[in-house]
Formats: sequence, structure tokens, C-alpha cells
Amino acid sequence: MLAMAEVNYIRHETNTKGRSYSSVARQMNMDRRTIKKYSEMEDFNQEVKSVQTRKANVMDPVKPIVDQWLLEDMGKKKKFRRTAKRIYTLLVSEHGFQGSDRTIRAYVAKRKAALLDESNDTALPLEAKAGTAQVDFGEAPFKHRGKEVILPFLVLSFPYSNSFLFQVFPSQNRECFLQGLTNMFAFLEGVPHTIRFDNLSPAVKKVLPNGERQVTEEFARFVAHYGFQYEFCNPGSGNEKGHVEAMVKYIRNNYLLPEIHYEDLSVLNEKTLNWSLGDRKRCHYEKDTLIAELYLEDKERFLQLPGKAYECVRFEQVKADKYGIVRIDQKQYSTSPRFAGQAVLAKISFDTISLLNEENEVIVRHPRLYGETKKSMDWQPYLTLMAKRPTALKYSSFYDQLPEEWKAFFGECTVEEKRNALQLLSVINSVALNSNPSLLF
Repeated sequence: MLAMAEVNYIRHETNTKGRSYSSVARQMNMDRRTIKKYSEMEDFNQEVKSVQTRKANVMDPVKPIVDQWLLEDMGKKKKFRRTAKRIYTLLVSEHGFQGSDRTIRAYVAKRKAALLDESNDTALPLEAKAGTAQVDFGEAPFKHRGKEVILPFLVLSFPYSNSFLFQVFPSQNRECFLQGLTNMFAFLEGVPHTIRFDNLSPAVKKVLPNGERQVTEEFARFVAHYGFQYEFCNPGSGNEKGHVEAMVKYIRNNYLLPEIHYEDLSVLNEKTLNWSLGDRKRCHYEKDTLIAELYLEDKERFLQLPGKAYECVRFEQVKADKYGIVRIDQKQYSTSPRFAGQAVLAKISFDTISLLNEENEVIVRHPRLYGETKKSMDWQPYLTLMAKRPTALKYSSFYDQLPEEWKAFFGECTVEEKRNALQLLSVINSVALNSNPSLLF
């Protein structure tokens, strides 16, 4: 596969600028079929001729129709756009157009160049163009099971309409960052065509001396998957994304203070999306128009969602210690005694750690740990081993998780009775795992 920088360049040149596959292939010294492949790739889970300026009266009645079709197509991949020939056919059959197909081709070429110049290549979020967005993290206090915690929330704001969406996460790591954007794109049923970011570490690996950015591999794949254009603020220039910074404060002051009580982040994040919808019922601070109405103009400029959502995960090869424990991001997760000393593959999402064997089958799945908790043990794979060493039961963290009645029971058992009980518990828990994972110890 090509480097992601090359892929993004191909997709930008063909899907955004509308260049032909052949011209890009010549420029990059590649086969045209390679250019076509990466331009039309759906899943990653990148010379306007002079035309006659003579006024063509025959075009006047259909110019608004053609312009609307071209605007609609700008949010679609190149292979899904109407060709000039198709536009001509539709105009003749549906609108009684009397001109020639050559007239249509000339007008389409001219308007495509003009519309592209007005949109992605020059539309900065600072200029409050419809369909552009800004992204940043904020922080707020929350109450989780009676304990106060400080959590980040990811904000996607639209300077043109003054609307926003936000999602709450346990961290500002790469998986949370990409999952938040994925959630919000799905809710919007579209993708902002240009998004401005701060130099967030989940997206930017290094700021180069010439002002360019070396982006992370995961962010490059994410951008290629959704097809939007990205921009970064200059270091130390937060004013370049002033709208989202103001919106972070607005959200915190109007929705997150005093502390919100929550049990499940997914439930809370469903509520945040509804809060964002409700906020659109107020008037824009300058335009004397409802934000909901202005947002429709934003939405008209959105790009189409790809057919498949991006899977916001990363994979990491890790080696289990002699107890079958692996370490990921300074946290410990159990596998199984039979994987002690062996390498396993960790599939890491923002909320789950799945440990896979060499056939990519799930050995065990853990909630991802954040905060002070250092270790996650799934004792089911260890019960058979524990049955062979029943005297060690009392000194395991598994024993601490048992109900008091069970502790009392094991306290009165002989060694042989403990062994039999643990073997039985292993069988029962294995059946529970297959039928309902929520029953697992």
C-alpha cells in the first residue's frame, strides 16, 4: 500500500480538485489504475482549460439547475458525480434544454473551477464558510458513582451557523479523539468539508520547520476514510480556532455545571447530542436568524458519509508474563495461563481491550482501564488452574471478589472440596460466558 501521505494527495487531487486519474498518474509516475484504486477506495477499518466567455442566452434558464447539481456533487466521490454528458442528457429530458452538449461541457468546466475555488481550497473556518468546522477538547467536572472526576469533552463547532456537537470521554487519547469524531459524523449524517484543529497529539506527530505537519498514521487513515480537508493552527495561536474555544466555554457553562451525574458514558453521550439539537432553537448572535436554519446551509455543504464507519482501534503486539498478564499503557490485563510467556495481539479501542490469539480469535475482552485502577483480571480462564492449587484461592484477588457467603463456604471446605467446587465453578462460568458474557466473573 502507498504511504498515507501519497494516498491523501491522490484523493485530494481527484475527489476534491476534480483532476483526472491520468494527469495525477503522470505527475506521480504511477499507473492510472493505481490512482483510480486509491481515489475510489471506500474503506481504510488522496488544468482548467480556458473557455469561451461569450454569453450564451440558451444557458440562462438552466444555469441555477446546473450550479445546484454541481454543488450537490461536490460532497460526493468522483465516481458518484454527474458527468457533463449526463448533465446534458438530464437537461434535455427533464428541462427541455435546446442548446448543444458542447455548451454544457464548457459551462460545467468553468463552474467546477469557480466552485472549487470558492469552497475547499479557500474556505477557512475563520471566514465562517458554510460546511466548515473546528475541533478542540475541553474539560469539566462530573460525578461517577458518587466520586467527582475531571473528564475531557470533544467539541465539533460550526462557525457559520454557531451550532455544535460534543462528546464526553475518559481521556484525550487517539482512540477517544477519533471515536468522538466518528460518533458526531454519524449523527450529522455527513462530514464537514474542512476542519481546523489545534496541534493535538492524536493528530500531529511533529510540527515541521516550514509550518507543515507530520500527522499520525491513524489520523492520516481517518482523513482518507472520510475525505475531509484538515488545517492546523500555528503553534501558540489559539485565536485561529476562536469559535470552538468559545464554544468549549459555552458548553461547560450552560450544560456541564454543576457536575453532571452519570453511570454510563454512552448514555450520557446520547444526551449531549440532544442538548446540541435543542441549542439550535436560539437566534444567531449576529445574523438574527435561528441557528437551526443556518445549520441547514452548513449541512448542504457536507461531504457524504462513506459506506462503512471507521473502526477507531489500534493493534499492538504484547507479550504475557509468566502469569499470563500483559501490560498496555501502564495497565495490566489478564489473558489465560496457557498464554504465559507468549505474544498476543491487543485490539485497543477507547473503551475495550480485546486480546487475540494467533488466529485473531478473542482470548478475553476487558473494559479499558483509566484513572487509578491498574489491573483488570478475568478469572474464568484461571479457574481450572486454581482448582489444581485450591490452597492459593484465599490469596488471590478472585477470592476478594466473591460474595461473603461464598467466602464462608470455601472457608469450611476441605482441600478436596475446594478443588471440586472450583472445577464446578469453572464449568458453570464457561457456560455463562458462552450464553451471556455479562455473567462472567
